[in-house]
Amino acid sequence: MERTWFYGRLILYLFLVGWGVRFIAGNPDAPVVLNSFMHNVNLPTHEAGHVVFGVFGWFIGVLGGTLMQLLIPLLFVIAFLVKEKNSFGSAVCLWWFGQNFMDIAPYIADARAQRLLLLGGVTGKDAPGYHDWNNILGHLGWLEKDQLIASISYDIGRFLMVAMFLWGGYLLLVQFNALNRAEEGDESGVEEYTPTDAEPD
Repeated sequence: MERTWFYGRLILYLFLVGWGVRFIAGNPDAPVVLNSFMHNVNLPTHEAGHVVFGVFGWFIGVLGGTLMQLLIPLLFVIAFLVKEKNSFGSAVCLWWFGQNFMDIAPYIADARAQRLLLLGGVTGKDAPGYHDWNNILGHLGWLEKDQLIASISYDIGRFLMVAMFLWGGYLLLVQFNALNRAEEGDESGVEEYTPTDAEPD
């Protein structure tokens, strides 16, 4: 059973590495992010964030979509590591956390141009005031920094994914060595106990 768990984790790890390399090789303008299955996974969390954080006012409500999108995977990272004591599960969620930084980057980069299609099939230009990052950066006076902030966000995602590759690989190596040691111990067996003549009956 332990060996089965190991190979299951190994397959998942290799899949995430392969998928992650595609994200890492991309950039905020590449379609690999917005066309990804993960974008559809992250979107409901993003939209829920607007509702949850909307009680704190307009600006926090607008920013809340991105905050929730990043907060949920981070909470999973912490929960698996601290509560479940599952380091590998935490590493998988770290990959998801990094992917979310990449997922928000195209929208940050689009803050001035407002060409991307948003939820509802409209662009920011079609619906003034609808583009989160145009509102956020415009409110802060940072609209001209949209490309820089998007690149920083994407680079954070790259860093977190590479960290997951290293951490997950290390955990699998430790598990593999532990399984081999355990199997070697089983094969060596336990010597049969034979009482000596000096021992009392």
